Amino acid sequence: MPILHYIHDPLCGWCYAASPLVEAAAAAGIAVRLHGGGLWDSPTALPPAKRAMIAQADARIAAMTGQPFGEAYLQGLLRDPATRFHSRPTIAALLAVPEAQALPMLRAIQRAHYVEGQRVIETPVLARLAEGLGVAPAEFLPALEAAPVDRHIETTRGLMQRIGAGGFPTFLVERDGVARPLPHQDCYGNPALFVQRILN
Repeated sequence: MPILHYIHDPLCGWCYAASPLVEAAAAAGIAVRLHGGGLWDSPTALPPAKRAMIAQADARIAAMTGQPFGEAYLQGLLRDPATRFHSRPTIAALLAVPEAQALPMLRAIQRAHYVEGQRVIETPVLARLAEGLGVAPAEFLPALEAAPVDRHIETTRGLMQRIGAGGFPTFLVERDGVARPLPHQDCYGNPALFVQRILN
């Protein structure tokens, strides 16, 4: 069975668009390896023009894929000038849960952000999401603190540079130790085609 390498960022809208593709691959029994690239290096406040651009992209994503965007996000979190985007805490959270829970944790972070409008860069929010997956705060919080997030992002960026990846999401399919890029742009809204492409 091939391995799907998923170069992503938890706060990337197009990664949220690709979420059904990744879920379909996992449901088909394909192993998924997550590589967080760090779209937002430091806590970043967005100017109104950038927020408007993201809102337009989100509307396109919703139309293409059916992915839900909640009012708490669209009218609250995204419009709030106090909102900060910061990838490192969310990537650290994926490293802090058991490997088998990393993809469910990514899904939980994306839902909390895009549907529920929660501030997923905050530790208490991430701890609640982990607890919802059965990872107790006493286990999660020390692991979050110790997560090698800088090294992980550096490794992912090195991988992106080697393969010439232009952004998120990027997919590679590994067979017999050899990984090759997997085109996916025409698969939005068509997870079955994505799975077929991995397996063929």
